[in-house]
Amino acid sequence: MKAADDVDNRSTVGGPSRQEGTPANEFTAKLAGTQELAAAMPYNLNKALEHGEIASCPEKGQTIEPSDPAIAGSTLTETIASEKAGAGDPRPGFNPGNESLDRVRVDSSERILTTNQGVPVSDNQNSLKAGYRGPALLEDFILREKLTHFDHERIPERVVHARGSAAHGYFECYEPLSKYTRASLFAEGGKRTPVFVRFSTVFGERGSADTVRDARGFAVKFYTDEGNWDLVGNNIPVFFIQDAMKFPDLVHAAKPEPHFAMPQASTAHDTFWDFISLMPESMHMLMWAMSDRGIPRSYRMMQGFGVHTFRLVAEDGKSQFVKFHWRPLAGTHSLDWDEAVKLAGADPDFHRRDLWEAIECGVYPEYELGMQIFSEAQAEAFSFDVLDATKIVPEELVAVQPVGKMVLNRNPDNFFAETEQVAFCAAHIVPGLDFSSDPLLAGRIHSYVDTQLSRLGGPNFHEIPINSPVAQTHNNQRDGMHRQAINRGRVAYEPNSLGGGCPFQAGAAGFTSFREPVGGDKVRGKAERFADHYTQATLFWNSQTPVEKAHIVRAFRFELTRVQTPAIRERMLALLVNVANDLAEGVAAGLGMPLPPAQPRATQNPAVPEIDVSPALSLFARPGNGGIRARRIAILVADGVEGVAARAVSAGLAREEAVSRFVGVRLGRVQGADGGNIEVDVTFEAMPSVLFDAVVIPGGEQAMTTLGNVGPVVEFIREQYRHCKPILVLGAGKSLAESAGVKLTLSSGEPDPGVLHFQGENVDVVLPQFVEAIAAHRHFERELDPPRV
Repeated sequence: MKAADDVDNRSTVGGPSRQEGTPANEFTAKLAGTQELAAAMPYNLNKALEHGEIASCPEKGQTIEPSDPAIAGSTLTETIASEKAGAGDPRPGFNPGNESLDRVRVDSSERILTTNQGVPVSDNQNSLKAGYRGPALLEDFILREKLTHFDHERIPERVVHARGSAAHGYFECYEPLSKYTRASLFAEGGKRTPVFVRFSTVFGERGSADTVRDARGFAVKFYTDEGNWDLVGNNIPVFFIQDAMKFPDLVHAAKPEPHFAMPQASTAHDTFWDFISLMPESMHMLMWAMSDRGIPRSYRMMQGFGVHTFRLVAEDGKSQFVKFHWRPLAGTHSLDWDEAVKLAGADPDFHRRDLWEAIECGVYPEYELGMQIFSEAQAEAFSFDVLDATKIVPEELVAVQPVGKMVLNRNPDNFFAETEQVAFCAAHIVPGLDFSSDPLLAGRIHSYVDTQLSRLGGPNFHEIPINSPVAQTHNNQRDGMHRQAINRGRVAYEPNSLGGGCPFQAGAAGFTSFREPVGGDKVRGKAERFADHYTQATLFWNSQTPVEKAHIVRAFRFELTRVQTPAIRERMLALLVNVANDLAEGVAAGLGMPLPPAQPRATQNPAVPEIDVSPALSLFARPGNGGIRARRIAILVADGVEGVAARAVSAGLAREEAVSRFVGVRLGRVQGADGGNIEVDVTFEAMPSVLFDAVVIPGGEQAMTTLGNVGPVVEFIREQYRHCKPILVLGAGKSLAESAGVKLTLSSGEPDPGVLHFQGENVDVVLPQFVEAIAAHRHFERELDPPRV
C-alpha cells in the first residue's frame, strides 16, 4: 500500500509526519483509504426501508468494497508471517472455524509427551520431591497442570437427555421440495447434507443404564449450506405436557426424589405418578411410554419424531404445516421388559455398544425422513389442535410422504469432544422452515440455548468444533468466555462504513419468518381443543394388538406397584377409566384394587374423532426390510458338538451380515464330533441370553449331555424361549431344548413358528427359515403372563 501524494501524511503522535519508505506511509495511506470508504456511504440507504409494509421484504445490506483489503484489516502488520500468527496472507470474507473437523483432530503417534504449553515431559511417573523420601514440591508445575486439568475434566451433565450416544452421517434428499420449502437441503434430488445424530434416554443421569423404560431422544443436527438446522425430537411423537410452563415440574417429578436421590432412571415412584395423575393431558404420552416403545431394541430400530408442528415456507412466502417422522429401515422393534431389566445389569451400555459396533462393522443404520404436510385449513378442520404437543396427526388423515434418507456411517473420534459437547437447540432452523405457535415449542426455543450457557461455559459454544456450521459464519458478536475466533478489523457493529458495510444483512435471501396473522388479548390459558385429554390415548389403545395391550397393562402394573401411596394408584386408575375400561380393569386387577369412578373430564363435549383405529400405531405394522444385519445369534458348543453343522450355520448367518458367536462354558477350544476344533468366542457367564436375538442348539449327543448339566446353559435357553426369540434346534439338540422347557408346538397345538427343529437336513435348507424367523424379531404366540417355569 502506498500513500497518495495529495494526502496529508500526518502520522500518529509516536512517529514523524513524513518519512519515505517507512510503515508510516502505509499507515497514513490506510487512513486515506478509510476516509474514502466512509465517504462513499454518506447515509444509510436502507433506513427508509425499515418502516411499514415495505419492511416485510428486507433489502440486502449496503456494502462498499475497499480499494485495498488492508483498509478493513485490524493491523498493517498482518502480512508478517510466523509459525503462530499465520502465513501473513489474510483471507478476507473467510472463517476457518467452519472448515471440517480435520482442523482439530489430534494424533500423537511418534510424538513425545508434553505439557499443555508444549514443554517436553522427561518423567511422567514421579512428582518432584525434596529427596526420594522427602515432601513434594509446590514448584512442580507439571504435576500441578496435570492434576488441575484432571480436576476440571467433567462438565455439568444435561438436566435431561444426559445419557446419550451419537454418530456422524449424511441426509440425502429424494426429490426437490421447492413446491413446499426454500430450505436448501431439500432443493434437489440426490443432494447430501452432513448430519450428527445423538440418541439418548430422557430422565436418567449420565451413568444410568441404556435399557430403562423411558422416552428416547432422537436429535439430528443438519450442517446445511445455509446454516445448522437442529431437529430435536424423540422416539415418541407426543409429549407429557402442553405448555413449557410445566416442563420444570415434569422433570422434577420424574427425577430421583430429592430427599434420598432414588430411584435412578425410573419413573416407578411416587412423585412422578403423583404429578402425572393430576395432569390428565399426559395420558396419551403415557400410553406410548408404557408400550413397548419405551424399551426399544436398538437405536437402529427406533422411530423418531419432531413432536411439534412446524412450518415449511416456500420461495413465494406461502406456508404449509409439517410434522417430521424418522422411519428406521431395519424396522421398529423393542425389548421384553424382563429382558430390559436383565440387560441393565448384563450390559448397561447395550444400546451404545450396539450402535457403535454396527457402524464399525459397516452395517450403517438407515432412516427414512417422512413429512406430513397439510394446510392451515386442514388443521382447523381436525377434531384436535395441531398446536397441542400431546396430539398426533393420524396417518389416515395425512399420509407420511418420504422425502429422503439418513445414513449413519461414522463413529465419533472422541466421545467427550463430540457426543458430550454437541449442543442441540430447537431454535436452530434455516431459511424455508419456521415455528408454529405450539406453546411447548416456544419454551424449548429459549430453554435449549439457555442450558448450554451453563453446561458449556458461555455464549461461544457454537465455536466448539462439533457445533460449528459448515456454512460460513460472519457477524458482530464478540468476546465472551472461551472465544476462539480472532476477528480481523476494528468494526463490530452494523451499519458501518469503516468495514465497507460488512458483514451486511442478506435481505430476502436470508431467514425470514412466516407472516402469520396474530390477534387476541394477552392471556394465560389454552385453546378449548386442548381440553380433550383422552380421545387420542384411546385411539392408541384401540390400535394395539392383544400382545401389545398386554404389555401396556403389565407396564402400568409394574410402575404403579412401586408407588407407595394408595391414593395415587387410585387416582391413576380413575384416569385410565377415561381411556378404556378394559385397560383400567386389567391394571386394577394387577394391583388388587377395585375400579374407581372415572376422573371428571376437562371437557364434557369433546369433538368426534375422525377415526377410532390407526393400524400404523402398532409396532407390528413396522417390521422393516426383513433383514437380520447385525443381529446377534448364539451358537451353543461343547466337546462333541456337531461341528460341521455349527460352522455351516455360522457361515450362513455371516452371509446375511448377522453376528454369530460360539458360546461355551469356558473360553478355549472345543472339539466337534467330526474331530475339528471350534474356538469359543464368549461364555455363558460373560454374555447371558439377553444379549442375543436368537439361539442355535446344533446337536451332538456328548455336547448336549455336557451342556444339559450346566445350570446357566439351561437358563440361557429357557430365557430365549420366554422372551419369544427364535430357536434353531438341530438333531440331538432337541433333548437339551426340551430339558429347558422349550416346546415345539404352541398351547393351541399349532407349530411354534419361532422354534425350528431339523433332524438331518442340509443347512442350506434350514437357514432360510431360520433367517425368516429372526427377521420377525419375536414370536409372541408363545408368550404367557406370568411365564411358565
